[in-house]
Amino acid sequence: MDYNRLVSVTGLGGLYELMSSKADGGIVKSLEDKSTKFVSTRLHNFSHLESIEVFTTKDNVNLVEVFNAMKNSEEVLPDAKADSKAIKGYFEKVYPDMDFERVYGSDMKKMVKWFALLAVNEVEIKLSENHEQDGTLHDVITPKAKTTEPKQASVKTAPPKKINSPRKMA
Repeated sequence: MDYNRLVSVTGLGGLYELMSSKADGGIVKSLEDKSTKFVSTRLHNFSHLESIEVFTTKDNVNLVEVFNAMKNSEEVLPDAKADSKAIKGYFEKVYPDMDFERVYGSDMKKMVKWFALLAVNEVEIKLSENHEQDGTLHDVITPKAKTTEPKQASVKTAPPKKINSPRKMA
């Protein structure tokens, strides 16, 4: 399972692997219970984990950098259901550059829960090769648009239509 195929879906808890996408939604597989289902884009939004950034006191960083700091830390990972103060204390030790005024406790809880899910599923946390050095991300799932010149519409003139309705007589 690749990190670049993982998404978060609004309204649904947990993380999902994007199996395939369509114009009206996507087929996702849950990392928690391995169930597969179709999720409509009319009701839900998809956020690739690769595209999520975290507020810091300097420049914003990709979520991968925070996850790697969590992986390399000696601190014990708190429970995702722990209180916000305990989780904030954990991140103050693990990633002190995080902007704690703009990153809410619910966001930190989500990061802890996601990190635990990634560890259980043995997902290698790294950005794909499509991630450029200047910090822009390219969507890996959707194909790139073709860069062709638009065709000019051909103008056709048609003879006027004959009306075959009966004539009214007064």
